[in-house]
Amino acid sequence: MTFFNWLNMFGGLAFFLYGMSVMGEGLEKQSGGSLTTLLGKMSSNPIKGVALGAAVTAVIQSSSATTVMVVGFVNSGIMQLRQALSIIMGANIGTTITAWFLSLVGIESDNFFINMLKPSSFSPIIALVGICLLMFSKSPRKKDVGSIFLGFALLMYGMLIMSQSAAPLADMPEFANLLLLFQNPLLGLLMGVLMTAVLQSSAASVGILQAVSISGLVTYSAAVPIILGQNIGTCVTAMLSSIGTSKNARRAALGHLYFNIIGAIIFLLAFYGLHALINFSFFDQPVVALDVAVLHSLFNITCTLVLLPFTKQLERLVCFSIKDKENNTTSNLPEILDERLLVTPGVAIDAADKATLEMGILGRENLDMAFEVLQKYDSKKADFMEENESRIDNYEDKLGTYLIRLSERSLAQQDNRQISKLLHTITDFERIGDHTCNLLNSAAELHEKKISFSEPAFQDLQVLRSSISEILDLTLNCFATEDLADAIRVEPLEEVIDDLCSQVKNRHIERMQRGICSLEKGFIFQDVLTNLERISDHCSNVAACIIEIQHNSFDTHKYLNDLRNNGNKSYNNLRRFYQETYKLADTPPEL
Repeated sequence: MTFFNWLNMFGGLAFFLYGMSVMGEGLEKQSGGSLTTLLGKMSSNPIKGVALGAAVTAVIQSSSATTVMVVGFVNSGIMQLRQALSIIMGANIGTTITAWFLSLVGIESDNFFINMLKPSSFSPIIALVGICLLMFSKSPRKKDVGSIFLGFALLMYGMLIMSQSAAPLADMPEFANLLLLFQNPLLGLLMGVLMTAVLQSSAASVGILQAVSISGLVTYSAAVPIILGQNIGTCVTAMLSSIGTSKNARRAALGHLYFNIIGAIIFLLAFYGLHALINFSFFDQPVVALDVAVLHSLFNITCTLVLLPFTKQLERLVCFSIKDKENNTTSNLPEILDERLLVTPGVAIDAADKATLEMGILGRENLDMAFEVLQKYDSKKADFMEENESRIDNYEDKLGTYLIRLSERSLAQQDNRQISKLLHTITDFERIGDHTCNLLNSAAELHEKKISFSEPAFQDLQVLRSSISEILDLTLNCFATEDLADAIRVEPLEEVIDDLCSQVKNRHIERMQRGICSLEKGFIFQDVLTNLERISDHCSNVAACIIEIQHNSFDTHKYLNDLRNNGNKSYNNLRRFYQETYKLADTPPEL
């Protein structure tokens, strides 16, 4: 085997690995929200978990990526450990699909149609279609399809080059002697582990084994332990990603390792035990690419069928290995934004969406308590509000960084829109939290000065409380569900709230002129009205953003101005409805 053969071998490996990366990225972008929806259907049913793990891995073409993502889910509290273990088992099955595609390299026939199944025949066609879609299509989805085609063509072309370069190995006695060493199960396992640990992909290392099998020197006795080792080696990525995570996340990664080690032991004992009893005729026969694919699938499917009924026992084993520690201090940082989820942007966006909604819910809690402490100051409620505000600020800080990092990845157009929506929304939710704390400051000032608003003032505030609560509920619901019906109701209610604030302000001025309320109370009351009005403004911004995202635009100011100046019949009807719903009570002349 010459220098140029080795050069071609490593060049083919480069094409192979790059093609796998491009294809996987394109598949993930194309799946986008579908992958998030699929993951949203997680079930405690182990069989469904296996099916889910296999489906996700088949989409993103990487069991390592699926497992790392699962570790992130467990670390974020999105998924339970038992769910994670069944999904990891399914991921091992899903990754075998790649080997079946690569086995097409070994096709030999004079039939035209069968020849068209050979990578050397169809790869140029797929590459041509892919490059045309990438260069001439304006649709982002078609460009993603083009990258999938091109990545697949590069993968198959790299496999073809490696196979052709490996053919001269058959004439090398040194290589034949080396392979004889791997017939030792322990050495074969070690070789498979090291190969996969270096490449960080069991699919890639299995592909290399398929390419080398073209030489005709790889026997079943050598291939079996190497394939088992490759499955163990793929656990390295998840184990590394679990460093610094919660104990359950580390348990999930360890469960992946235990599953493959136990499976390898069972399979080796069965394989060599049966050989000792009945003497397999194929034991020292050479394997081809198709045989490697069959062995890879057989091992993973068999292990899953054998170990799936013992998921609870596997869970106990990993919990025994990583024991609970008493009184673990929890971080104030929102763990749901786990960086491991960045490998699948669609899932990471879903996690960011949940974290953003949590910001809004915390603001909603603070709003209720703000009205309560304005009426009767409570230091415990005040402390709780300050804790919530600290959490909201923490969310904004981490979400901003997380979304910026996410936007730096290659994303589908829909994912980019979602990120833009979230970046717009976190600022508004953070400002809502600030304004609720401003209300707390007003309550604290009333408490310190031992003064309170008059009964008519509280009656007016109660009307405002009801309207502000409704607009915030509408905003949170339309953000969570992207329900345009709720989003459309926000702006007319916001205008009614503006009018209410003006009316309440004028009534309070009248009370001050009559001597019923002091100037000191008047300044505090004005601050309360200003903050309530600002909260409704930020709700309007969020709802307008939800509506505008449907039109692929974020010019919310233009949208709001057009709506106010050219309100349609539905808008005007909603405005009149809210005017009737939130009317101030008549005030006796003496007040």
